[in-house]
Amino acid sequence: MRSLQGSLLSTQQFEAGEWPEPVEVLNQAGHSDIVLICEHASNYIPASFDGLGLSDVDLKRHIAWDIGAEAVSRSLSALLDAPCFIGKYSRLLIDLNRPIESATSIPVRSEATDIPGNVQLSPGERQLRVDRIFTPFQAAISAHLDRRKKYGRATSIVAIHSFTPIFLGQARPWETGVLFNKSTNFGRHLIDRLKQVTGLNIGANVPYVIDRQSDYAIPIHGEDRGLEAVLVEIRQDLIGHPEGQALWADYLFKSLI
Repeated sequence: MRSLQGSLLSTQQFEAGEWPEPVEVLNQAGHSDIVLICEHASNYIPASFDGLGLSDVDLKRHIAWDIGAEAVSRSLSALLDAPCFIGKYSRLLIDLNRPIESATSIPVRSEATDIPGNVQLSPGERQLRVDRIFTPFQAAISAHLDRRKKYGRATSIVAIHSFTPIFLGQARPWETGVLFNKSTNFGRHLIDRLKQVTGLNIGANVPYVIDRQSDYAIPIHGEDRGLEAVLVEIRQDLIGHPEGQALWADYLFKSLI
């Protein structure tokens, strides 16, 4: 991999199409009270980054994106008639669900895999990713939430993610986890409904927890605005194919209405 140290990408390269818009907004005028967010939808990395030094196989793994989350989010957006904000770059470039101060915002290691292209970045290289990907994604969500508040629209946030069945050798028994911090009633209600709808093992705050130091959407877009906000984690083997993606979108639809 050629070194990226000190080599900021030019405006001409942006205009050449290597850098698509960092957010795709679906159904912005949807009538649902729910706003969907899918930060880890894509494993796209501009060619200039040489895959951050990783193989094509690695870039198709969970370390680069949340497998199946985009398809579930798109279907759920249509079923609920809900707005949905979809991230268009790999989280290995910059994680849209991390504060930029977090050590995992631009990871040098993910699970057991080193990320060579993220090692010893200059401040300018880091800022490029913030300016080109992170800031406009968050600004699009903030502007939408501001408009909803202006017009007095009820709003709850649901972020859609997926997780690996096994992490560093440890099996994860849950089919889905619902993560929440302040939104206890909303979170518990969604868990109860998902259990009723699916008959499966739905856990609270598994396989992760919400933490302001390592999460962004729920604390910033949700809690800081006084909105109900939860993050849904679906196990990837259940949504790694179209049938499962459609099924889980339907499960969530029935549980959220």
